[in-house]
Amino acid sequence: MINTAVIGVGRWGVHWLRILLEHPQAKLKAVVDPNYERLEAIKRQYNLGNDVVLTSDAQALQYINELEAVIVATPAITHYSLISDALKWRLHVLAEKPLTLDPWECRELCDLAEKQHRILMVDHTYLFHPAIIRGKNVVESGKIGDLRYGYATRTHLGPVRQDVDALWDLAIHDIAIFNTWVQEVPVKVQATGTAWLQQNSGLADLVWVTLTYQSGFVAYIHLCWLNNDKQRRLAIVGSKGSLIFDEMSQTPLTFIRGEFEVKGNLYIPVNQSQQVIEIEKAEPLKQVCNRFLESIQTNTRPTSDGSMGAELVQILTNLTKSLHSGGLPVNCDEI
Repeated sequence: MINTAVIGVGRWGVHWLRILLEHPQAKLKAVVDPNYERLEAIKRQYNLGNDVVLTSDAQALQYINELEAVIVATPAITHYSLISDALKWRLHVLAEKPLTLDPWECRELCDLAEKQHRILMVDHTYLFHPAIIRGKNVVESGKIGDLRYGYATRTHLGPVRQDVDALWDLAIHDIAIFNTWVQEVPVKVQATGTAWLQQNSGLADLVWVTLTYQSGFVAYIHLCWLNNDKQRRLAIVGSKGSLIFDEMSQTPLTFIRGEFEVKGNLYIPVNQSQQVIEIEKAEPLKQVCNRFLESIQTNTRPTSDGSMGAELVQILTNLTKSLHSGGLPVNCDEI
């Protein structure tokens, strides 16, 4: 069993607490949160024993005997110092996304993890979703033909963040999925946005993103936390059909077949059909935990490692540059 601590037991951190307490290969050694009343409530809710250290100071983790790993589920602005300290204490780290808000800091953390021979993993949860894993297999099989373009919509009515805009809050999920399905990273990005609620701070409520890949594939993403029409939908269009991931659907992965037969100057739709693709039932967050613990045990690099986290933060940084310039395209080798 791997002795693990959780830093941050807010809305997302409590899920990690639950998973660790249920996991046969993990032992919860400590919980850190700045709100001591929150710690007391957690202790009662999960019936934590006195052998679990409850503390408001993350520095206390360095003195806990046999502690091996830590999960960081705090606001992204706090990630760099917490992860850096944990790695210096020779702890394996699983951090919530984004890894940090600065690509240079991400690279420093990757270098530190390498130097310390520790695992640094980022919780890009969707990459462990059975539908995304199955969808990647479908794309790789060539079933949808030559890839042409993709589109995604991630909208809802709140919660409205006051530390980052809708781009940093929402886009990382869909970018990670597109990169995984296409097996490329963008070479050029663009973003435009509108701020209605927090005009003084300029935090955009609505953002439109364009990602251009080396192969010519282009993805368009619609992000908004000021929209009553809640959607979690992503699709890739190919020459032989479209693959659709709709998280809100009872059947989240669908392949819609269809192509054109050319007769003279006419384009006639043929081979049209719709197929619901069966997927395994598994909680993505548990799959993330499984991979993190397995990576520690086998000393192997996880799928969603620090370098992937740094890559996605670099893309978001370039998108921010485009957003602040009114939508001018930014090459992804620019910093």
